[in-house]
Amino acid sequence: MAEQKLEMVQEIVRIKQVVTEGEIARKVITSPDVAAAIATEYIGDEDREVFLVMVLNTKNEVNAVHRCHVGSINASIVQPREVFKAAILNNGTSIVVAHNHPSYNPEPSREDIQVTGRLQEAGSYLGIEVLDSLIVTQDPNVYISLKDLGYL
Repeated sequence: MAEQKLEMVQEIVRIKQVVTEGEIARKVITSPDVAAAIATEYIGDEDREVFLVMVLNTKNEVNAVHRCHVGSINASIVQPREVFKAAILNNGTSIVVAHNHPSYNPEPSREDIQVTGRLQEAGSYLGIEVLDSLIVTQDPNVYISLKDLGYL
């Protein structure tokens, strides 16, 4: 029994973050345009789908930007536990999530809409609001906000 507890403690110790400073770190998210510009900066030109989490504080300032998952050319597996782990570790009160479409067509798929719904539900249990879910391209002006489309 004591060995199991020791293994559990070791697993908790492995949770760590690597923090790098960036000039976007304290940008305030005031609109989908601002969030899309930040997401495009990080993942807009990727050749595979990348899922990004922007962790916000109570003033909607970006506390952290986390590359949650790198997928394939047309898919990314997103688990709520991985999305909200970054928010919890960075004292986030809300998040904006984004992923890119390497095809440069930001139209949401059925899976994009379903994942957004699952994240919104998980966030409501955790007390971390999902403010928006964006699909970005290489152009910061060409994106889709699932909130603007009524899915959030």
